[in-house]
Amino acid sequence: MSRYLVTGGAGFIGSNIAEELVRMGEEVVVFDNLSTGHEGNIEHIRQDVTFMKGDVRNASEVRMALDGVDYVLHQAALASVPRSIDDPLLVNEVNVGGTLTVLDESRHASVKCVVYAASSSAYGDSEVLPKREDMLPTPLSPYAVSKLVGEHYCSVYSKVYGLPTISIRYFNVFGPRQDPASQYAAVIPIFISHLLDGKSPTIFGDGEQSRDFTYVGNIVKANIMAAQNGKAAGQVVNVACGGRFTLNELYGMLCELIGVSLDPVYADPRLGDVKHSHADISMAEELLGYSVETDFEEGLKRTVEWYRKSGAP
Repeated sequence: MSRYLVTGGAGFIGSNIAEELVRMGEEVVVFDNLSTGHEGNIEHIRQDVTFMKGDVRNASEVRMALDGVDYVLHQAALASVPRSIDDPLLVNEVNVGGTLTVLDESRHASVKCVVYAASSSAYGDSEVLPKREDMLPTPLSPYAVSKLVGEHYCSVYSKVYGLPTISIRYFNVFGPRQDPASQYAAVIPIFISHLLDGKSPTIFGDGEQSRDFTYVGNIVKANIMAAQNGKAAGQVVNVACGGRFTLNELYGMLCELIGVSLDPVYADPRLGDVKHSHADISMAEELLGYSVETDFEEGLKRTVEWYRKSGAP
């Protein structure tokens, strides 16, 4: 049995990771300041984890959370392009400063590995598809810059201090417990919640922008594999499904799954949004032994069913 610290563990991705670690019989510390996470996300495993309310920017709180920890799965962040455009200083403080604090305290705590939640937004609007880890990053938003800086800090901490790290570039993660009510909510929970309520959601742009939508179960699996894998220290690795769908295609699939026929509302494109995103996942397959367990279509079915059952807004 190993002891894992999941920063941001009461959030969407973090709570799914914590749930799987509990299922595996591991010891889990959930660390979250609840600014965007919710204790309700871990209510079903509350008796099986150690919950610590704290902020990744606070070194003493992070130090306490790291007591006896073997692996750190660092999910805590302000994860929104629009929010970063509205408040770049705060996003930098949390995403860059918080990550640096976690890394520095982790090296002093002699953890075995820090797995960092990086972002495909680092690639920007490169016309080359699929996107490979050796491509030059061209971030388009303060959020993308902040996540890219975190990658560099992880690499430096591996090289300079010998702290094993791996950065996983997430591609448009979706699934159960993703909050549709936030001002900065992601597209899939917004579409689902609107359609379940019989309302037409807004598509920014012409809807022909495409994404490599990745069901959260694949991300959970990749995090745990990365923590336990010794071959990828200091590396940056894409994790996705390796395909792409336009927002118009996504919308049509959701209308069919939910059983509604509503036209979306189209609006001007948003600042900082990339046109196309599609991952080459061969490095994850090679270094981590990663494979896609749940494809996009199946993940979408599971997600719609979860929102139906949960009554989420």
